[in-house]
Amino acid sequence: MYGLIAKLVIAPGKREAMIKLLEGSAAAIPGCLSYVIAEDAADEKILWVTEVWESKASHDASLVLPSVKKAVPQGKAMVMRFERVAETIPVWGVGLPVARARSTQ
Repeated sequence: MYGLIAKLVIAPGKREAMIKLLEGSAAAIPGCLSYVIAEDAADEKILWVTEVWESKASHDASLVLPSVKKAVPQGKAMVMRFERVAETIPVWGVGLPVARARSTQ
């Protein structure tokens, strides 16, 4: 599996519109196992996006889908700053397939 955590700093007054855009463009993407949009508890301009994909290849393939390509310019108009906080290798999660055998040693 492949994971990605991103921090988006949203322009003032655009948070709800950005959430709706992300919801619409990320729904039912092949290879996406989990896509969580979260508001920052302390800063109303920040959204956190946590993604889990079957593979990095499935994430990369999503970037050329029509729904994603259409959303990118709309999102750029609302995002003041985008930070790729971390790329991860998910090993377990509620609702996710088992990623790999884990040692109990």
